[in-house]
Amino acid sequence: MRRQLAVFGVAVLAAAASVLMFVRPADAAVGLHISGTNIVEANGQRFVMRGVNHPHVWFTGQTRAFADIKALGANTVRVVLGSGKRWGPSTDVAQVIALCKQNRLICVLEVHDTTGYGEEGAAASLDEAVTYWISQKSALVGQENHVVINIGNEPIGNQNAGQWTAATTAAIQRMRTNGFEHLLMVDGPNWGQDWQYVMRDNAQTILNADSQRNTVLSIHMYAVFNTAASIVDYLNRFQANGWPLVIGEFGWRFNSGEVDHDTILAEANARGLGYLAWSWSGNTDPILDMTVNFDPNQLTTWGQRIFNGANGIKATAREATIYGGGTPTSSPPVTTPPVTTPPVTTPPVTTPPVTTPPPSSGACTAAYSVLGQWPGGFQGDVRVTAGSAAIRGWTVTLTFPSGQTVNQAWNATVTSSGATATARNVSYNGSLGAGASTTFGFIGSWNGTNGAPTLSCSAT
Repeated sequence: MRRQLAVFGVAVLAAAASVLMFVRPADAAVGLHISGTNIVEANGQRFVMRGVNHPHVWFTGQTRAFADIKALGANTVRVVLGSGKRWGPSTDVAQVIALCKQNRLICVLEVHDTTGYGEEGAAASLDEAVTYWISQKSALVGQENHVVINIGNEPIGNQNAGQWTAATTAAIQRMRTNGFEHLLMVDGPNWGQDWQYVMRDNAQTILNADSQRNTVLSIHMYAVFNTAASIVDYLNRFQANGWPLVIGEFGWRFNSGEVDHDTILAEANARGLGYLAWSWSGNTDPILDMTVNFDPNQLTTWGQRIFNGANGIKATAREATIYGGGTPTSSPPVTTPPVTTPPVTTPPVTTPPVTTPPPSSGACTAAYSVLGQWPGGFQGDVRVTAGSAAIRGWTVTLTFPSGQTVNQAWNATVTSSGATATARNVSYNGSLGAGASTTFGFIGSWNGTNGAPTLSCSAT
């Protein structure tokens, strides 16, 4: 999960690491396993994770989420579980695995209680996480084709991150001693972001600790990775050394200081790296929700980006061959990058959309709706659609009837004069093909009534 870093900018440790290629012996292959830098299935077919995180332990009744996530094209779901130290205990592991299998999803199971250990006083240790996995062994054995065990989420905070190497080594070895043959996933320290490079500089030690040579490393990318350079450099080092890696969590650039998700998606696709975006719904910070109230028919800007965007899930996911897959789950759609969706603090209030007249060739329409409303404020959404010919730019004018004002906008540049707000496209969403659409949104203020504005749309 996204965490505020307490410390940033220490000098990079220059610890030496072996550059030996990490290959699991062919005769040791049981279910999902590592071959070189790749995750492969028991039949040797490469499998690249394309999925999202689902906060199951806090929303155990949201079992429909597995089918909904699959329907949107994912091939993997990372499921949040609790050991009982802070959340849970999750005693429904068998049911969770069944839901994954019913919906043809590879199931990454993680213990969330370890988040920020050493800095977060209530956190569980990795050793306690292993104790939990041992308690659930009967549900896990025999599921190696379908299940990856992510031993503990973000297992060390920013204080004494160096303890991660020994703790992770011991956890892997204890899992193997207790008979687990699954592909294991281990998260980095620093709340998963490894900004002190402890995981990067000790990766070979961790991989060598696994007697089955069947561990994949997982980086979580949030505000530390807010530039293309930081992302590319980190991924390059793992690739150069032949270390298996997945991007187990990441957020998106909803402001200039946040993660550069476009680079993450592009680099993951180019390198064949798996990724699991955070998260389906239910965040205390709803900026990271992909759906509104777990409703797949109400994708947020972040959800649209992950599922329908360039290098997103629908464009790049391949179903695991254990389920009969091997072809794209759907055709890649055309979309535009998002900027942000501010949080809505009350349940969404939906209003009938207001739409401009049908466009002629080279023109556009604009449709307005209110996604959420609270005393004195609201979140507006406008969908701009090109006419029967492509356009290179658009301008939408909104004339409010009741004194509303626009305070903050995304995916458009908005200026206001009295009751009128004028929104113009930004660099990445002005060009639209015939019939194609994009959206922009805003936070507004109102007093008395919140009537819909009169709209006009012009195109170039």
